[in-house]
Amino acid sequence: MTVWQRYLLLQAPGWILAAAVAYLLERYFSLPAWAGGGLLALLVLKDLVLYPHLRRAYEGARPAGAEALIGAVGKARQTLDPEGYIEVRGELWLAEARAPEAPIAAGSLVEIVAADGVRLQVRPARVAVPRR
Repeated sequence: MTVWQRYLLLQAPGWILAAAVAYLLERYFSLPAWAGGGLLALLVLKDLVLYPHLRRAYEGARPAGAEALIGAVGKARQTLDPEGYIEVRGELWLAEARAPEAPIAAGSLVEIVAADGVRLQVRPARVAVPRR
């Protein structure tokens, strides 16, 4: 289910309740039908306008911290034999080269394959990173 569908599905009960209230106001309190329909349309329009601002709340959980770096490419700042520091997204992280790949020379590109707390597990990068 897409984020848009999830958002609409969660808004639908409010729209149904608002339609029921508008109907009851029209039936028992002589509220004009155009007024009830207009209020319902404003409610739906409000939800559609707010969607871009609320989208992130409906996207679900994303990994944070070291887990968010899995799959990213960094650069070894020192030789990883088997541990050392790498730079990823402008930050220095403690990394450990996986057993068959150790040692990894300083300046080499590495790919993050796992995270154990704040220690990253890396291997030599298999893809070239475009220069900025």
